[in-house]
Amino acid sequence: MVDSPVLIAVAGVNHHTADLTALEAFRFEDEHAFFRNAASRFRGALLLQTCNRVEVMVEGEPESLRHFLEETGRKGFFLHTGIQALHHLFELAAGIDSMIVGEDQIIGQLRKALASAQEEESSCTLLEHCVNKAIHVGVEVRRKTQINRGAVSIGSAAVLLAESQIGSLDGKHILVVGSGEMGLLVAQALAAKNLTAMYVANRTYGRAVILADKIGGKAVRLSELYHYITLSDVVITCTSAPHPIVHREELARAMRDRCWPVEGHPRPLILIDIAQPRDVEEGAGSVDGVRLFSIDNLRSINEQTMITRRAEAMRAREFVEAELGLFLRHLSRRSADDILASLHTWAEAVRIRERDRAIGRIGNPDARTREVMDDLSRVLAKKILTDITFSIRVSAEEGDLASAEALAKVVTHGERIRRLPEP
Repeated sequence: MVDSPVLIAVAGVNHHTADLTALEAFRFEDEHAFFRNAASRFRGALLLQTCNRVEVMVEGEPESLRHFLEETGRKGFFLHTGIQALHHLFELAAGIDSMIVGEDQIIGQLRKALASAQEEESSCTLLEHCVNKAIHVGVEVRRKTQINRGAVSIGSAAVLLAESQIGSLDGKHILVVGSGEMGLLVAQALAAKNLTAMYVANRTYGRAVILADKIGGKAVRLSELYHYITLSDVVITCTSAPHPIVHREELARAMRDRCWPVEGHPRPLILIDIAQPRDVEEGAGSVDGVRLFSIDNLRSINEQTMITRRAEAMRAREFVEAELGLFLRHLSRRSADDILASLHTWAEAVRIRERDRAIGRIGNPDARTREVMDDLSRVLAKKILTDITFSIRVSAEEGDLASAEALAKVVTHGERIRRLPEP
């Protein structure tokens, strides 16, 4: 594979490298401030924040990205550069790098991240080109392989986790808190179960009504949250709130209303928090009867799905590798075009200067003579540059941009090409 012709870097934390606490600490709560600061440091910057990853992609020096993150107090992050960064981006879009291998939500999340960067005027042509290509690769991977056949999203993985804790969900009461994309995924997964009742709560009641109507559930107001927690066997929270919405003390009171008359202990409640940042206040898991789970607990679900998708993931990786090679050659050709544009601009300036000098020596040539002189100088310049143009293109397409630039400078600046040491 050719060397990377672009100066691009990706840094951050994800489910491979960090637990939920570390992810929350790394998160950029004020995205507007992030883009404002990044725009002053990099040609382009993109921020991808999901429930299991926080990653920054820039066009610029990798060490500048490292310093930028360290200055904000971030630590423990990975840093990919050049081909490694592009490879990571392509595998990410393909669903290979996801916590739930093959999940489709990452495509939309990448589109949203790019749109946000564009709105904040922090994007650039190169990042847009790379992300759009990665999205295309992700779509094609899912079309050409079965990596997402029977795939589970984070939302449906939460439903599988609930089933693993209480057996069948048949006849159960389920409360979904949040009606965004993740809430929809959870509700769709639950709609296939034989539930007695499904409740949907959201800060905006109208959105809860829309989602509940889609899946045959009942919309409830967030002010009634603890009443419906009392009624439910499973609660799955997935809002985008910047602070907890389920608090320990109120939850403890709700659990007391679930007590068995004889035993004095509440009916068990499965509480699954897949929000980022977390919806459930720290310490809520210690409330009697509550079994609290988070995104970290979904890793086992991915391990199960990965067993069945290993062969498809291998096919997906082969496709990603092939597409990455083609894309790098494409980027190299673009780099060659920039070098050649500079070379031909220089040659055109020399041609016009020498043409005008020759015409001046003739005296007062007629229009036909001027036309012939112009054509002659143009053909000569083109012929002289033919071989060097070919060599520059070949060098660039092979990933050797240093040689391509050196060849151009030999012509335009009279520089010598340094000899490589003998092997």
